[in-house]
Amino acid sequence: QVQLVESGGGLVQAGGSLRLSCVVSGNINSFNSMGWYRQAPGKQRELVAIMTSASRTNYADSVKGRFTISRDNANNTAYLQMDSLKPEDTAVYYCNYWAYRNYWGQGTQVTVSS
Repeated sequence: QVQLVESGGGLVQAGGSLRLSCVVSGNINSFNSMGWYRQAPGKQRELVAIMTSASRTNYADSVKGRFTISRDNANNTAYLQMDSLKPEDTAVYYCNYWAYRNYWGQGTQVTVSS
């Protein structure tokens, strides 16, 4: 079993910053990826950023240059630094851990006011 615990969401004004954290525990596979997805009301869940265990990254075009994903492999933790936030970034953000199957966090709300 794998468990994901997220933290760091909240309310911020446009142009502000937030940092999300996700701690993974349980049966950790050394070959994996960790990342973040988001889902806004009435929209499908979409990829925000992902980083593999080999440190390869992939970002949604809409967040490139503003968001940065990082990992602390020793502590099985992933971070998402979100800068220059926009109202359209408002969504529930879900941590994702993939190791031959997907595991999801409970979600954390990020609200950006204009």
